[in-house]
Amino acid sequence: MTPVTRSAALDTGVPHPARIYDYWLGGKDNFAPDRAVGEQIIKAVPTVAMMVRANRSWMLRTIRYLVREAGIRQFLDIGTGIPTAPNLHQAAQKIAPACRVLYLDNDPIVLTHARALLPSTPQGHCEYLDADVRDISRVLTSPELAATIDPSKPVGIMCASVLMLLADADDPWGLMARLRDWAPPGSHLAISHPTADPNPDAMAAVVATTAKVGITFVPRTHEQVARMFGDWELIGPGLVPVLAWRPDEPPEDPNAAYYWAGAARKPDEADGGQPSATGVSP
Repeated sequence: MTPVTRSAALDTGVPHPARIYDYWLGGKDNFAPDRAVGEQIIKAVPTVAMMVRANRSWMLRTIRYLVREAGIRQFLDIGTGIPTAPNLHQAAQKIAPACRVLYLDNDPIVLTHARALLPSTPQGHCEYLDADVRDISRVLTSPELAATIDPSKPVGIMCASVLMLLADADDPWGLMARLRDWAPPGSHLAISHPTADPNPDAMAAVVATTAKVGITFVPRTHEQVARMFGDWELIGPGLVPVLAWRPDEPPEDPNAAYYWAGAARKPDEADGGQPSATGVSP
């Protein structure tokens, strides 16, 4: 999900966040301008490839939790990015083959790859919506969402490393509030978000590099990311470094990847909308 013009999104001569990310992951769907910016960012943050892999690992751990423990069977993935196996629906359908997933992105290149490379299981369903999350009314009234998501059942909303592409003026907090209001009780919102908290100088260099090529990149503080969950109940361990969120093995340095990550549950109506004791962990 990238706030760039449609012409820029189709122009392989212009660096694009999804393709830069693909380059760091070792993918092949990137071009010289993407690699050039990717290398400039590596100079500022030499471990950035480790960080994006850590973010993907978090996404997969989160999906496993949502399907196995929370019982979620339908997902809205905001900012799909270029497919990298295993993808969200593959991880979900491996556990519960009937899972349904709506992939949302506003990059035609991403959606072309997604339609070609992300087939569903026969029992489940995958749909693809070409839309910008900033146009949240269109997203929530789209036929693709209606065909995929049952509004009477909980939904998992995944925002993995995407909201940093929205400027403060785009009001990502308001957009998340709209999604929270739309989602049925029992739904979950999962967010990972780059932060400058561990290393302000390095992230300032990344912001400067991306700004030179017209890419919006906004790392945010712990408090700013926490506000995106509103009054939903944060799942333990709370909003923590991405490496520390329910890791398969304890990380040597939880702060080595500059992301905050967390997942929260919309209270049932009987709960009175009060958040649980599972708070935000600094």
